[in-house]
Amino acid sequence: MKQLLRLLGIAVLVTLLVLVRLFEHQLFYDPLIDFYRYGGYLAMDVPQIIFPKLLLNVSLRYWLNTIISLVILYVSFRDKNIVKFAALLFALLFGIGLATFTVLYYNLNSENVMGLFYVRRFLIHPLFILILLPAFYYYRLKKRENL
Repeated sequence: MKQLLRLLGIAVLVTLLVLVRLFEHQLFYDPLIDFYRYGGYLAMDVPQIIFPKLLLNVSLRYWLNTIISLVILYVSFRDKNIVKFAALLFALLFGIGLATFTVLYYNLNSENVMGLFYVRRFLIHPLFILILLPAFYYYRLKKRENL
């Protein structure tokens, strides 16, 4: 029964991640979504952007996804040390990602337009949880083998 509740909790949390993605236009300011979706980057037709507002919204989305991801890790492993370590990694990657995003945005040209796309994508999508879940699962398996 405990395992079923744990899986149900993870399913609800993953659904929350999907809902953040589905309602991205309503929840967040990001004119770069349509810039990349409809090929504006091919002609370098950069939309009018209020950069501080964009940074704030990208940051909010990153931290919303991060909080949900950390809860997924906690529900999965019930280990606060794993969650603390993951939170540290998320914070470190956020700093690096946001600095890179800012530099690429202010130096936007045809050579780094896709770099901006990928850094932004890393910041707005919960990709890191896809790496951490199997990594921590493997860590737990190895830890049990050594006991």
